[in-house]
Amino acid sequence: MRVLLVEDDDPIALSLTQGLLRHGYEVDRVGTGAAALAAAPADVVLLDLGLPDVDGLDVCRELRARTDVPIIVITARADEVDTVAGLEVGADDYVAKPFGVREVIARIRAVLRRTRREQPDDTTPEAQRLGTVALDRRARRVHVADEEVALTPKEFDLLALLAESPGAVFTREHLIEAVWDEQWFGSTRTLDVHVSALRRKFGAAITVSTVRGVGFRLERP
Repeated sequence: MRVLLVEDDDPIALSLTQGLLRHGYEVDRVGTGAAALAAAPADVVLLDLGLPDVDGLDVCRELRARTDVPIIVITARADEVDTVAGLEVGADDYVAKPFGVREVIARIRAVLRRTRREQPDDTTPEAQRLGTVALDRRARRVHVADEEVALTPKEFDLLALLAESPGAVFTREHLIEAVWDEQWFGSTRTLDVHVSALRRKFGAAITVSTVRGVGFRLERP
């Protein structure tokens, strides 16, 4: 299992690299955003948002545009805005400084479990129609009329889950457990961020309603 560690702080990078190596991971460490974008493909990316040359959010956005590799952003504990922004541009999870190696490994294992669980199934219907929206689970693509809507992996997973039962209410807890993982460590605000993104990207084509105190519902077209 190969980890790309993007961290410019040498003591943090050294400690984390040694810990990952002890647990059997291969680690390629780079210290700049440019080097991260030029690095060979990895199985998972640990990305510090505070890089010396490029905004870490821009690096995250570019990596997500190129690949579905799991991305875990590293943030300072007080940087909630950056954390949410990282999730909006395609990160799968985050870990806040200071952190321990065991916590990072738990996050890596969680995102990798989700990635494996998201692989398409031959028995999955090719497409589901929701009014003008076509949801193709096999290809992991969504179109409104003839125009494709670009979604992050988690946005697609959330929409696909809600679309399993249009009109039904999904609790916040169920959505977090099903889309992010039953051992999700992060804030439930992550769910609100992704729901907002779906509303923004689809406009009137779909309606995701908030059921106060319970969760969300994809309205029947």
